[in-house]
Amino acid sequence: MVYQLKVSLKGVRPPVWRRIQVAGDLTLTQLHQVLQIVMGWTDTHLHQFIIGGERYAIPSPEDWGERPSDERKVRLVDFAKAQTRFRYEYDFGDGWEHDLVVEEATETAPLAPALCIEGRRSCPPEDCGGPFGYAEFLQIIANPKHDEHAERLEWIGRKFDPEDFNLALVNQVLAKRGPRTARKRRPSPPFLPEPN
Repeated sequence: MVYQLKVSLKGVRPPVWRRIQVAGDLTLTQLHQVLQIVMGWTDTHLHQFIIGGERYAIPSPEDWGERPSDERKVRLVDFAKAQTRFRYEYDFGDGWEHDLVVEEATETAPLAPALCIEGRRSCPPEDCGGPFGYAEFLQIIANPKHDEHAERLEWIGRKFDPEDFNLALVNQVLAKRGPRTARKRRPSPPFLPEPN
């Protein structure tokens, strides 16, 4: 099974979005890995999925209140069909919300576990303050006369083009790094006493 998903970052204008094709047997944890790569995030913050009003994440002993369902145990094929909508939240401090819509679900075998087929605009920088902070950041870097212009450029550490999106590079990174599967541990060698 192959799912075609449109991923749209909420609260950002002009829109930042990606269109991806993913294998139906991916877990939500693996989908998280794909989303980090195709959007351009750095996977340095917590995340969760909201599906049908239920939260899915990797449970932690530090969770307060109602614990989320374990995202490692849920595969796309378990809930997704054409026109299914769900949400992916990343970095609870900045509050990045992504709308995901299943545009198509086909019975064909996937050519790769994940492929980005289209997208628009650069992902906002990490820790820029969410949609409001990103809008402010764009205004400041677009105005060389702004008091904070040099400071923001130094903070980002590189030239930032909000219109930039490199599909070929995204797919190169996907092919190399994602989605990762759990690696099986090699059995430890048996204990052998040292010779006398």
